[in-house]
Amino acid sequence: MITTRLQRRGSILEGNPYSFAHGLNRYKLFWIFLSGSIIGFVVETLWCYVRLGYFESRQGLLYGPFTPVYGIGAVLFTVALYRFRHRNSLIIFFSSMVLGGALEYVCSFLQEKLLGTVSWEYSNSALNLHGRTNLTYSVFWGVLGLIFIKHSLPSLTRWIEQIPSGPGIILTRVLLVFMAVNIALSGMAVKRQSLRQEGVPATNPVSQWLDRNYTDEYLKQVYPNMQHAQSLRKNQSES
Repeated sequence: MITTRLQRRGSILEGNPYSFAHGLNRYKLFWIFLSGSIIGFVVETLWCYVRLGYFESRQGLLYGPFTPVYGIGAVLFTVALYRFRHRNSLIIFFSSMVLGGALEYVCSFLQEKLLGTVSWEYSNSALNLHGRTNLTYSVFWGVLGLIFIKHSLPSLTRWIEQIPSGPGIILTRVLLVFMAVNIALSGMAVKRQSLRQEGVPATNPVSQWLDRNYTDEYLKQVYPNMQHAQSLRKNQSES
């Protein structure tokens, strides 16, 4: 099983062998995903303030301070790179560049194909790949990966394993349900917005409920940088 293989690989993660989240089991990976999503939200929010001079929503989901692409990145870095934490930092840096850039590309592609929207677009920047990632942000991923593997992950692991096992399992399951609903609802609301902008009417109770509760104005506040992919590609082809 995948969890068993990860657990064997997770033996490199020092910690409490009696913890519900010892090694790289599913509980540990979920908490790494959750923590990475929150840390990514904070980093992006601060970076926006430094770059633009004001705070702007960097949420990736409708509810809570979560940017899931960073959570996925944290899990990816953990599974792929933690075993190399004592190697030369350049190895971790360049590996993180490749993994992070690939993740950014795949997430952008899936968002456009599944939801009909685009949250980042780098076509006007140098050394970009189909506008979905570029060298600058790949370097950014490299720096994040190096810091995460060398410094953040060991501390994060110790913190997670300090959670008492009984409450930890219950809390993990509650948060897992919350995140699953949050992700599903966020995807449905964004997809429905895309269909609205394409003139597709709400023909069932679910679509009508989404139209009432997640209007274009509301979603603009949550996702200020998100664009309708069809309109974006049309404008690009005309320019």
